[in-house]
Order: sequence, then structure tokens, then C-alpha cells
Amino acid sequence: MTTDVPLPSPGRELQTLDALTPEQADAVLDLLAEATRTDGRQAVSEQGRLQLRGEHREGVRHFLLTAGGVLAGYAQLEDTDPVEAPAAELVVHPARRGQGHGRALGAALLASTGKRLRVWAHGGMPAARHLAQILGLSLFRELRQLRRPLTGAAIAEPVLPPGVTVRTFNPGEDDAAWLGVNHAAFAHHPEQGSLTQRDLDDRKAEPWFDPKGFFLAERDGELIGFHWTKVHADEQLGEVYVVGIRPDAQGGGLGRALTAIGLRHLAAEGLPTAMLYVDADNPAALTVYERMGFVTHEVDLMYRTES
Repeated sequence: MTTDVPLPSPGRELQTLDALTPEQADAVLDLLAEATRTDGRQAVSEQGRLQLRGEHREGVRHFLLTAGGVLAGYAQLEDTDPVEAPAAELVVHPARRGQGHGRALGAALLASTGKRLRVWAHGGMPAARHLAQILGLSLFRELRQLRRPLTGAAIAEPVLPPGVTVRTFNPGEDDAAWLGVNHAAFAHHPEQGSLTQRDLDDRKAEPWFDPKGFFLAERDGELIGFHWTKVHADEQLGEVYVVGIRPDAQGGGLGRALTAIGLRHLAAEGLPTAMLYVDADNPAALTVYERMGFVTHEVDLMYRTES
């Protein structure tokens, strides 16, 4: 589906697309790269960037805003959660800010969802908070990025629960079992818990993917937990990408042990710093990570319409 919606500002046009052509995806990636250089962080999540390419993905729409024929802004809307409102991310080219393009994208998102919307503001910058206020959105969620040094700071010795062994991920062979445990571990989490084989394949195809940093915990031959690490080579950052424990295996210290195993791996790779994301309303996880030496580095904020 393609719709062309002219907006009041002269020379401004908005397209809503179910899928992007390779040329359109490249243009959006160029815009995102320019915004990252200016803002010092990504304006669109990893999942959003992966969804720029390929054929139509169910529930995903792309909004391309042009001004004078030049791409000035982009938004992505994902409506796949059966309970929560559709979630969006948006960005305006740094050279085109202050011209109402963000407000135009936000208004289009509200119109397309019947004013039932959640929007991420990565980094929680003042301009994003101001736009949320203009659009009538309220703060709903705070996602914290924590960091800790990997050099000059001790990493706890991992202590596995009785009968648990750890090995690395075998692509193809472990996919289905991992997806099952991931779904069970994050049944409460709208983004992580809904990952599909296609989402896993997308990540396995990324240059950063390394099965040597993807640790699986087993008991009696069954997968019960995992720690998937990620390396951001340009930033020289190691990430605790995701730690998941099957519900019936939680509470025995496996998560802490797997986290330590991953951190030791990242340190052995020569990375100076580790990072991770955790929700601010998860005090138990925050306490665990803070005890492991992590401190808050920055926050991402999600706003939503009143429901």
C-alpha cells in the first residue's frame, strides 16, 4: 500500500509505505547516519533499522517526509502487539530541524493509529520531550542504558547452579530451542518476547553476529537460559545484548552466572567497556547489575497517548 499525503507546508510531502525500495532504504540509512553523527546516538532502534530492508513485514509501515523533493524525516510504525498501542520511532534530518517536520510526522502517526500510539525518544533529549508534549503524549516507560568498565575492574567468578552446563550457540541447530526459551523468558516483554525466526535470521546476517559470544545454559540436555553478547566495534563497546532464563529455572543465580560469563568473554576480546539496557521499573534487575558494577549512562523514554 502506498499513500501520498500532502501536508500544509509548501513543498512538504509525506508517503506512507508498506515496504521500502533499496534506494529508499539507503536514503533513510543515510539520514539516520547523519542524525547519529549530530546526536551521538541512534535515533531508530536496531529492530527498526533491520526492518528497513526486505519485503513487507506484517504490521510495519514506513513514513517518508520530503521537503522540496529531499528526504527530511522518517518514521516507522510497528503494530504487532495484540494488547499495546502501535509503537513508533521518528527522526528529522539535523539540517531540517525546527521547521515543523517532526510535528508533521507525529501528526501523521496519530492519524494513522486513531490517536492510539506509543513513541520512543531515544536519549530523552529536550526536543523529543517538547514534541511529545505538543502531540499530547505522556511519559510511559524509561529504558536505562547502563555501563561498566571491563578493564581494571574485577568481574565476578561465574557460579553455575548444580547440573547446569554452558556452551555456545550453533546457528541453525539451536534456533528453534532458543526462540522457545526467549519467548518463555520474555512473555511479558512486547519487543523481545515476540522475536520470530525471521528476526533471528536478520541478526545472524549482521556483521556483528558471533556465535562464540552467544552462550547457552543447559540442564539434562534442555536449554534453560542464555546470554547473547554483542560487539559494537566502532564504539569499542561490548553489550550484554540479552540475558534470558526460562521461568522454571529462575531464582537460582543462573542469570548472574551467565552475565559474568559474557562479561569475561567481552573483556577477553579486548573491549574496555560493557553496556546493557534495562527498564527503570525493574528494580530487581537494576540491583543485580548495579552490584556487578554497572551505572546509568543515559535513558530512552517512551511516550504514549492516554488510554
